[in-house]
Amino acid sequence: MRNLLIVCGIVLTAYIIYRVYQYQTLDKDLNQLIKKDAVILDVRTEKEYAMGHIDGSVNISLGTIRERYIELDPEKTYITVCSHGLRSVKVESILKEKGFRHVYNGGAWSDLQNRIHQKKE
Repeated sequence: MRNLLIVCGIVLTAYIIYRVYQYQTLDKDLNQLIKKDAVILDVRTEKEYAMGHIDGSVNISLGTIRERYIELDPEKTYITVCSHGLRSVKVESILKEKGFRHVYNGGAWSDLQNRIHQKKE
């Protein structure tokens, strides 16, 4: 019983830390950016993307972004997403290093998709 409580405590702590991290790193006003034709850039692998994604999103994985960023228009606005929000932060940073000025972290693709659908209802 004691071990179960310890495991539950660790899981709960990890979840709280993740949620705090998520709210601190997610850019605000994502819905406004989407309304203004921001491109949702899904940085998961092709296999992950095939399992589910936001309609209309573009898939360029973190592993290929350093070569494929030239396919993107530096004048457009991009919202990066992945499975949990960590890779999207990394790609946001890489694109900004490459001169992109309008890049925002959207966090987990499923969370952003839910936010988009809630705003439409």
